[in-house]
This record gives sequence, structure tokens and C-alpha cells, in this order.
Amino acid sequence: MKKYIIIGLLILVIGSMVIVPMMKGRNSVEEVEAATFAFSENLATKWDQAIALEINVNSDDIVKLELIYNDSLYKTWKNPKGKIMLPFNAGFYGLGARSISLVSTMSNGDVLSDDRVVRVLSDVIPEVWIAKVANSYPHNTGSFTEGLEFHQGQLYESTGLQGQSMIAQTDLNSGAISTTKIIRLDENYFGEGITFFGDNIYQLTYKEQKCFVYNKNTFQMEKEIPYIGEGWGLCNDGKSIIMSNGTERITFRNPKTFAIERTIEVYDHKGPFVEINELEYIDGKIYANVWKSNQVLVIEPLNGKVLATIDCNEIATTGRGLGEVMNGIAQNNGKIYMTGKNWEKLMEVTITKPSK
Repeated sequence: MKKYIIIGLLILVIGSMVIVPMMKGRNSVEEVEAATFAFSENLATKWDQAIALEINVNSDDIVKLELIYNDSLYKTWKNPKGKIMLPFNAGFYGLGARSISLVSTMSNGDVLSDDRVVRVLSDVIPEVWIAKVANSYPHNTGSFTEGLEFHQGQLYESTGLQGQSMIAQTDLNSGAISTTKIIRLDENYFGEGITFFGDNIYQLTYKEQKCFVYNKNTFQMEKEIPYIGEGWGLCNDGKSIIMSNGTERITFRNPKTFAIERTIEVYDHKGPFVEINELEYIDGKIYANVWKSNQVLVIEPLNGKVLATIDCNEIATTGRGLGEVMNGIAQNNGKIYMTGKNWEKLMEVTITKPSK
């Protein structure tokens, strides 16, 4: 019911694996005399994999050749000739899609370029974990769950949809929504993920590009912070607010200004995981729902590598009822809880990991 995005089309445009030729500028069909990358199709690379990058220098009129990677100068050659072989490790800028260009400055002053896109995959094959139901609790089937959070032992839930969006303290044992500890959003807003940080509750909005910041004790709004793009899931690591936007990107933001501090892209050894949704920070890792799936990812926050995938099919079978997709992860006193949009149940889960 939500978040119909075009990220899949963008991925196809970027390329099926790693590098897609994109000749532009003056380096076109009628002008191929400048330096070019030797490969014509895809070239796979991973985090720890060095590539033998082959460059063809097709003209004696090049006075300067520059290799630009991720918008930074990587290497320069003066008056290059013939074929160049360069050991190249693309992983030092992290996982994900990165630009790479050969820029040729000609003797007559013309500047020609051969531009590509590099996709760096993870060097980790994720483990497969399995979530099992330990305990089951009632869940309000009217709650279109977007965020699930425990704070000081109390359960809080944020919900979406225009006219139905709210943040409310919820009784774990009964599923009842508090009539006093509740914030209802204006009907123009579609509420998304929440996180408690310091004295505040942070709440995203889906397409309205606003983060609402409330006092956690009074539930009164203190400020609105604009951001660009969609808002999906929220959590924090005690230093930064961590946000998903429905793509493979997770953004770390300054709690005071909401300015972007850094971004990671979520990848395994095959490619990106898009539609990253609800987030929870557990034992130094990011746990993330993948929209429209019964799968939770365990992500390394330093670099975006998927360390494990959690099979939650048993959780969905037990808890969904007539509800919609799985969404909602929370931790309290070492226990992990999961639910979904309009589900009948909220469950405490145990996670089985493969034996070493």
C-alpha cells in the first residue's frame, strides 16, 4: 500500500553487475581517438578485490590523462602512450555505485572523457539466521505499523497512512493504545519511523520531507526539521540518528541539525538490498526490515555489509492474520520483538544462528 518507488529501474540503468559504459562529452562515435577503458561490458569487483584496470591510449595528442574515481583524482599521467595497466581496488570508498572516468586533455585544449559506473559488492556471504516465536502478544489490527520502539521499558509504536498516523505508548500485554501518551498527526502527513534520542522523540514522514521532534515527556512538538527525499525507518546508535529512505542507502544524521554525517549502502556479495524499511540498533548492528518480505537484515553500520539475513516466515505465519507486510523491530532487556502492519500479534522472538 505504500512506497511505490522506481529504484529498480534506476538499478537497471546503473547496470546489472558493476560497470556500464557511458560515453559522454566529446568522446563519441566520431571522436574515439582519446583514452578509453579497455573493457566493453561488465567488470565485477568486490570490497577486497583488486582489478587489473586496462586503459587504451588511442591518441598521441593527449598531454594529460586523469583517472577520476568517486569525484576524486586517483592518478595522473603526462603524455601517456600505448596501453596502461593499473592495479585498482575500488573498495576504499565503500560499497555501492561509484563513478569512474578517464579524462583526456588534448594538445589543442579539448577535454574528452570516458565515463562509467562502478558497483562494489560485499566480500561477505551473509549467514542465514531463523527467527522463532518465543512469546505472543495482542497487537492492534488498526495499527499500520511504521516504527516500533521500547523506551525505559515502555513500548511505543508509530503508524502510517494519512488521517491515521500517530505515535502512542502501547501496552505490551494487551495491545491497548494509551489515551494520554499519544500524538496524532495532521491528516496531511503520513507518519513513518521513530526513535528516542536524549530528551526527544524523532519521527519521519513518508513524502512530506519533515522530521518532527517531540519532547519525550510532554509529547509536545519542539521543532520540525526538513530533509530531502522520502522517510522510512529510524533508529540511533547513541551518537547519530540513523535513517532509511526506501533505497539501499542508510544515512547517519546529526541529532541537533539532522545534517548528513555519512551514508552507507546495503550490499551482500551479489548486489544491493533495496526498500530498506524499519530499523533497530541491536548490539552494535543495524537490524532492518526489507519491505514486502519476511526477511530482516543484520547490517554492519561501518560499511553496509549484510552480515546475516533472518528468515522470519514463522513470525509472519503466526502473527499476520489478515494484516499486511512485516514491519517493526524492537529490543527490550535483551529480548527482540517483531510485528507487522495491521497484524494480530506482536511477538517476542528467539533467533537461531548456524553452529560454527
